[in-house]
Amino acid sequence: MTFRTRLTIAFGLVALVPIVLFGLGVRREMKRRLDAVAERRIASLVEFLRADLAAEMKSTQARLTALGHGLGEDNRFRLAVVAAGDRRWLLDWAAEAARTSGLDVIQLQDSAGRILSSAHFRNDYDRMGPFLRNAAASARGSGVLAQIRTPEGSRRALLGVDSFQVGGNRFSLLGGRTVDSARIAGLARDDEIHVTLELDSAAPSTNMVAEVPLPFVDDITGRSSSARLVVARDLEPARVLEAAVDAWFLAALGVTIVAALAVAALLANRVSRPLAELADKTERVDLDRLDQEFATGRSDEIGALSRLLDRMMARLRAGAIRLRETERRATVGDLARQVNHDIKNGLAPIRHVVRHLNQIAADEPERLGSVYGERRTTLESSVEYLDNLARNYGNLSPTATGSGTDPNPVLRELAWAMAGGSDRVVIETKLAPSIPKIRADEVVLRRILENLVSNAVDSIEGSGGRVVLSSEVVGDTPESKRVRIGVADTGRGMSRDELDRAFDDFFTTKAGGTGLGLSVVRRLVTDLGGSVKAESAPGQGSKFTVEVPVA
Repeated sequence: MTFRTRLTIAFGLVALVPIVLFGLGVRREMKRRLDAVAERRIASLVEFLRADLAAEMKSTQARLTALGHGLGEDNRFRLAVVAAGDRRWLLDWAAEAARTSGLDVIQLQDSAGRILSSAHFRNDYDRMGPFLRNAAASARGSGVLAQIRTPEGSRRALLGVDSFQVGGNRFSLLGGRTVDSARIAGLARDDEIHVTLELDSAAPSTNMVAEVPLPFVDDITGRSSSARLVVARDLEPARVLEAAVDAWFLAALGVTIVAALAVAALLANRVSRPLAELADKTERVDLDRLDQEFATGRSDEIGALSRLLDRMMARLRAGAIRLRETERRATVGDLARQVNHDIKNGLAPIRHVVRHLNQIAADEPERLGSVYGERRTTLESSVEYLDNLARNYGNLSPTATGSGTDPNPVLRELAWAMAGGSDRVVIETKLAPSIPKIRADEVVLRRILENLVSNAVDSIEGSGGRVVLSSEVVGDTPESKRVRIGVADTGRGMSRDELDRAFDDFFTTKAGGTGLGLSVVRRLVTDLGGSVKAESAPGQGSKFTVEVPVA
């Protein structure tokens, strides 16, 4: 993820998080307040329902008391119930009383519970109805909801009861007003809150929030149970309002996202562009090109970073100049040490021949001419090697002939030259009878082998040591075919630490050694596309194996 993308996301989040929190907070607060208002309206409605029921029953009781008082003073009633007077008047009395009192249900019963007159069902006379009277009386003035029979079927009414006494007989008056769905629903006076009348046997309303219990009796079946006025809240208006708020919030959020991302992208681009320019300038910095300038006139953090990079470039230029001078001096010193090392190796066979000739001149002067003739080839080849070495160093690197070199003659010549007629070290050869030429110049191969053989001879302390030079062909296919050359000695050997560092530059275990021999071997073999490895153990000698591709 790029720095610009991260800045865009960061700026976008900074803009979005507040509006999201604000929108969620507004929605939550709105819902909380709507619920609180609804709860207050519901509580107020419940109180109103209870007060309305109490007022209804108080009004009903007052009307029943007035009707009872009027009957007690009406002579026609006395004649009808005491002297068996006008029976028709008694039957019609309840209906007339209902019209004048405003009650929908009136029923007159004697002390035994026999119905004497009924406003809602005229033919109910002489039927025993103490069940309804006793249920209304047990409500103790709070009224009872009753299911009563009518000519059309049945109806529900909220009934109260009152009693009076005439001629030593007690009579009861039941009365009340009809309770229907329209009247119950009209109590709510709110589009969101509804009131319904439900019996215990009815399924409870899913949106019920409050209820007002009522005793209930069914005069038709003679059963008592309970009913309730159910207050239910219609949640659909609140859902519609919440959906509208959500829609506006999502619209505002979408606009904010687009605007925030646009502004964030603009700001991120303005912030990242100077950094991208610095990165582009920094990418062009190279040790061979230290002319890059970072100076700027900006006064912000980018300007401070640019000036810091400019000062760093100045220090880097000065350091590069010092480094090149140091490398030049080191290269010259390394080259001088390598030239010295190679010349010493080239002079070693000459030194051995001269020592051998001096020894013959002192002990057997008559053989000096013949021995010189035998060793003349070694002297000439050594001088020719030094001459080629000088020409190669004149070109700063050895030149390959391209025709390849047979390693066996070089190995035999080195064995003869390095032995030098001394009996301190025996140099043996175990060469394959016929091997192909290798991909190496004779001077390069001689430099490799002289370093290895010279180190092998120097590692032998005292007399009786042995150095074995070997060659063989390895590899089954033409692509993998190589010539393996081995130089093994019976010298003092190397420890594990010395063996690990054997090919490092300037590492030596010999007093006065330069530490360049094996590092030169490694470099030359690598340049030929070959490999070199060493095996050694303290007191068990060493063996160096060189593998070079065939020409």
